[in-house]
Amino acid sequence: MLRVSPTAIEGVLLIEPKVHRDDRGFFVESFNAREFERALGRRIHFVQDNQARSSLGVLRGLHYQVTPHAQGKLVRVAHGAVFDVAVDIRPGSPTHGRWVGLELSADNQRQLWLPPGMAHGYLVTSEQADFVYKTTDYYAPESEGAIRWDDPAIGIEWPLAGRSPVVSAKDAAAPPLAHARPFA
Repeated sequence: MLRVSPTAIEGVLLIEPKVHRDDRGFFVESFNAREFERALGRRIHFVQDNQARSSLGVLRGLHYQVTPHAQGKLVRVAHGAVFDVAVDIRPGSPTHGRWVGLELSADNQRQLWLPPGMAHGYLVTSEQADFVYKTTDYYAPESEGAIRWDDPAIGIEWPLAGRSPVVSAKDAAAPPLAHARPFA
């Protein structure tokens, strides 16, 4: 059984699966196609699962893919905690350029559904985190886009606690949204 809540961006959903805890630990059904499709009201076909391990202060993103390889993503944390962010980059969307950010952790077992048209990134807030996600299309380098994580026009309030994030050279060189590859 899933509890699904809308966010401030249409189509981005907070998903909270039922967690069964006892003195041995916990059990969670992290994905069930029938329940997920019932919650979304349509069929979603995932084709790829990815996992990334990162240390405290690592910031990955903001990444997306454009048509014909635009990706929807179902994201979660298997170990540790992150501040997860989606930015609406859909042309004509009433929330274009707005962001939503939530804590995802192994403790809270929350997930986030990001439909195609969202730039995505996350900041590791624990000593280490394993970030796991499903995608609706395969990784295609020719379709990738990126937006600078600290674009002032977007104004993401990353919980950096006064420290500088660790970003890849590629992410540090990403353009602001106004100059990024348009989502289509």
